[in-house]
Amino acid sequence: MPDRDKDLTSKLAQAGIGEDLSQSALELDAIMQHWRRRVVKRELGQRAIADLGLDLDMALLDALMVVSAPANEFGEDPEPEIMVSTVATRLGIDPSRASRLTSELIRIGLVRRAVSQVDARRAVLELTEDGARVVRAVRHYKFLILGNFLKGWSQEELAAFIPLLERFSAWSEASEDPTGQIAAEIARLRNSVSDTTG
Repeated sequence: MPDRDKDLTSKLAQAGIGEDLSQSALELDAIMQHWRRRVVKRELGQRAIADLGLDLDMALLDALMVVSAPANEFGEDPEPEIMVSTVATRLGIDPSRASRLTSELIRIGLVRRAVSQVDARRAVLELTEDGARVVRAVRHYKFLILGNFLKGWSQEELAAFIPLLERFSAWSEASEDPTGQIAAEIARLRNSVSDTTG
């Protein structure tokens, strides 16, 4: 372990996190930081847009995918009707931004407004035929790339990896601290920087 990490691992040990576990956390963090930088750039989505010759940016493509509501992302029975508020919620964006994105998708003919079958006063969003073609092409492209990559993995590796990745994906939301050591260490950290930020 590099010397520059020794202080960190000794502090983690005080909170009940051993050196082996600290080393694993450091390795995972390095992988996640590298992955985050690539994901933030949206490399695969940008490649799909370029290779398929689409006149869209990533924000519009994201909104289009929400309107299409693929089952692998949103479940077999998502909200029966997609509204601008659905786009805002699923993308974690401001409703006014969702409104601008969906208005642009309507303007370029990929989405249309329709009347809700549940409440006639409500407008819902639907894919047009062109929008459905774009969604099919982008999803096919994405899963060609991912499927081709995964061809080198065994079924045993995939059977182990997928549930572990799903379990790991919730790590930042984990709040269990039965001994209170983590909370105490966080309080110490807050105190250590209070003079520099106040």
